[in-house]
Formats: sequence, C-alpha cells, structure tokens
Amino acid sequence: MDKRLHVFANPATQLYGDTPALVEKTPLPQCEISVIVPARNEAETLPATLSALAHQVDLEGQRLGFRRYEIILLLNNCSDNSAAIARNFAQQHPDLVLHIVEKTLRATEAYIGRVRQILMDEAYRRLISIGRKRGVIASTDGDSQVSETWIAATLYEISCGADAVGGRIITNQSDRATLDPYAKACHLREVGYRYLIAELESYLDPDPYDSFPRHYQHYGASLAVTAQMYAIAGGLPAVRTPEDVAFYHALVRVNARFRHSPLVRVETSARQTGRTDIGLANQLNEWSQMGRQKQAFLVESAAAIETRYSARHQLRVIWFSVLNGKMPTHMQLAPLADILGVPAEWLVQELKQPYTFSLLFERVDEYSREEGIWAQRWQKVEIQTAISDLRLRLESLRRGSK
Repeated sequence: MDKRLHVFANPATQLYGDTPALVEKTPLPQCEISVIVPARNEAETLPATLSALAHQVDLEGQRLGFRRYEIILLLNNCSDNSAAIARNFAQQHPDLVLHIVEKTLRATEAYIGRVRQILMDEAYRRLISIGRKRGVIASTDGDSQVSETWIAATLYEISCGADAVGGRIITNQSDRATLDPYAKACHLREVGYRYLIAELESYLDPDPYDSFPRHYQHYGASLAVTAQMYAIAGGLPAVRTPEDVAFYHALVRVNARFRHSPLVRVETSARQTGRTDIGLANQLNEWSQMGRQKQAFLVESAAAIETRYSARHQLRVIWFSVLNGKMPTHMQLAPLADILGVPAEWLVQELKQPYTFSLLFERVDEYSREEGIWAQRWQKVEIQTAISDLRLRLESLRRGSK
C-alpha cells in the first residue's frame, strides 16, 4: 500500500462530506476515467468540445470504448442555450456516457475555482465508489478541444507511474490570427521562453518522473490526477483562481509524480474576453496595452533561472542527507543559504522540520521573495534577451550530455 495514503484517515468523507451527488446514476464498473467539463455560456464552443470527447481513439488509432470513460458536464449560471446544445448532443450520441448537470450557483460560489472543485470532488466520489483508486479524474474546459488520443495518452502516462498529468495546451490558430500583433508576439515568445526553462530544469535539477521531452503547463484545460492522489493532496484548493496552479502546488507538496506530457494535447481558445480576473485572456489584454504604451516584456534572466535550479538541486541533495541522519552545520550551509537568499540559521531550522522537499523549497522561495532579496540581485531583462541567453546555455548543456 502506498504510504502516502495515510495522509487522510477517511479521504472520501473529508473531500465529499455530506454534499448531495451531482449525478445519481451509478458509474459503469468498466469506467477508468471520469472527465469533468465546467461550462458557462459556452454555446459557441461546446459542440466542438463534446465532439472531441466523443471521438476518442487509443494510441493505435482504434476507437476507444465508451464504457471506459464518462463525461460530467456542469453548466452553471448559463444565460445562453448551452444546456439545449448539450442535451441535443447527448441525444445524437446515445452510447456516449455523458452526464449533463445544470445548476445555478449563488454568487459566492459561481466562479471557476469552485465549479471545478465541485466537479472533481464528484468524479472522485464516483471512481472511489467502484473501487478505482487509480482511476483518473481528468479536467478540460468548455472552450477547449482535446486531441483524439487525449484520454488514451493520459491513461498511458498514469500506467507508466505518474500520479498526475498536465497536457500540452495550444491556442487556436484562427484566434491567434486576430490578436493584436504585440500581444501575439508576446504570447509566442513566452511559450518559447517557458519551454526553454523546462529543458534547462531537466538538466540542472532533473525529475525522473518528468524527464525531457516535457512541457511546462499544468492548467485546467488539461489536468488529470488519480483518485488516490486527489485525496492525498486534499482535493482541489478552495481558491477563486488560478485553482489549477494551486492544485499543482498541492500535488508536488505531497510528492506526487507529476508528468508534463507532450503526448497529451488540447487546443483552447485565445479569446480576449476572459471568464476570470486571471488567465490567458487577461494576459493577452495586458500585452496589448503594453504594446500601445511601448512597454518592453520583462522576464527573469537566464542567469537567475540557472542559479535557482542549481541551488535547488544542491538543497535537494542536502535534504536527502538530512533524511539519512546527516544534518549539515551552519558553516556548511552558509554558502548555499547566501545563494538562495535566506539566513543560514533559518535554513538549518527549516531542514529540521518534517517537510517534503517541495514544501521546503517553497518556503525558501517565499522567504527570499518576501524579503526582496532575489529581486535586488537579479534584475529582469527583455524576453528576447532571456531567450537568446537560454538557447546559448542549452547548446552547451546539450553538447555536454552527448
């Protein structure tokens, strides 16, 4: 039995409580994956979202059996004809296991973080009810279209040992074509920048469960987790947004094996009218405004990123030695503490706490940022400069790995 299960004495009760089930119909015993789709006024994109889920194939291109997965679509506070579209789609696809739930949530709950939490809790309850601890809760969105192998690729990564999987999310090409030129350039540069960072991380502080090639995304449009690990992480955090990023951090804090899989792919809208105060739409609008004001897109430098990952790896080695009963002295920790931007005395005390490594480094990072130490040492640079520097550094690392 996985020792991480002891985090919760009764995870089903703690996660689900006495809340009534969204779906009364019992899950099929063959169900391996419960797909959740939050949607609010998505009449324009919902048909494509559902069609993509209805036409899933396995990794050999054979039709994926409908009994292997279910879809829970929650339509909340809709004022368009999304519900009628969904019901009509269900009638046209009678073999698809599609559960349509309509709810009007009060204002205090009618936000994406709460809606996704309600859905994921429901999927967890259903999978556990049929004994599927390694059954998968998979999230996408009502404005996104999963690839035809999305389910199969997710299940493949789970079968290889992952506890959770983030899919590669690509913005719709026709939507990108309508973007403000500066916003479009910033978006494409950020994607490249983040990819290069992910590769650099794989050299400097590698994760055996998330090896390169990999990407950097762990967002609600393509996010999957086993029912078992969902409970261990405490479920989706009760935050307004970004709830997906908060959930990712909750997972890594409990040592979840998280895979940023290039095999799992989703296309999503690049619309500039957002559903939340934080998200791609808001970021695109911010970039458009920066373009009008002729502001440069500033990011963390390649040198700062390399320093952080190298220091993190050193700290990881020390953390493992502490687990084996070898506590370093203040003098031994001082050089690394200085690089990390924290007092050596404080770091010694933190190493004595029963933290997972991810939680330890999160606390180190928070301390340094709150004190402003990292920002004082590392000035931000234009993204073009950072990309160029990252490419140069990676060329050297690639040559050295051959």
